[in-house]
Amino acid sequence: MCAQRRLPSPLRLALAPKVARIQAILDELHPAPPVPLDHRDPFTLLVAVALSAQTTDARVNLVTPALFERAATPAAMVALGPEKILAAIRTCGLAPSKAKNLHRLSELLLERHGGIVPRTFEELEALPGVGHKTAGVVLAQAFGLPAFPVDTHIHRLAYRWGLSSGRSVERTEADLKRCFPEAAWSRLHLQIIFFGRSHCPARGHVPERCPICSWASPPSRRRARPAR
Repeated sequence: MCAQRRLPSPLRLALAPKVARIQAILDELHPAPPVPLDHRDPFTLLVAVALSAQTTDARVNLVTPALFERAATPAAMVALGPEKILAAIRTCGLAPSKAKNLHRLSELLLERHGGIVPRTFEELEALPGVGHKTAGVVLAQAFGLPAFPVDTHIHRLAYRWGLSSGRSVERTEADLKRCFPEAAWSRLHLQIIFFGRSHCPARGHVPERCPICSWASPPSRRRARPAR
């Protein structure tokens, strides 16, 4: 595995062409992948990503236009209040807890950061409802900082392609960071998500027809799923 720091040199060399070929295919199929969550700025991206837990991006994009018309800043979100936030996001999964989190994180942005979304993992993860993946998405897509957020698509595909042991999302993130150059992390995060949706779904996948699985997946992993 590319995550093993003390691999024999020949194995390291053997993995390099595989990683380069995967990156080339992703660059060809998804050269400029858009951020799938509609947003206006770092704050609205933070809100959208926080809403996306247990909810599809499509659902979030249906909900956020009306929400952002009323509360596109931390101050406006605080003024809106938890009950009205809940009314606006009710069709999202876990809506009651998300409404409380959005209200409180907006308060904390005002109290601790002058209403500005911070640019570090530590500060972002200290906000209610903001986990490591959410923080990574904001850092990568709002600020262009090096991060490789791992969602279920990326976790599954990294395992299928033999780039990670699949033991945990945290391990997959570390593995991919060692496999790919830092300058490409943010782009690859989006590319793998879009590739997973278009070519490499969790169900009904035909590995032999996949532009990457057909040659990159070890036979034992073509239909197996990683640990969660």
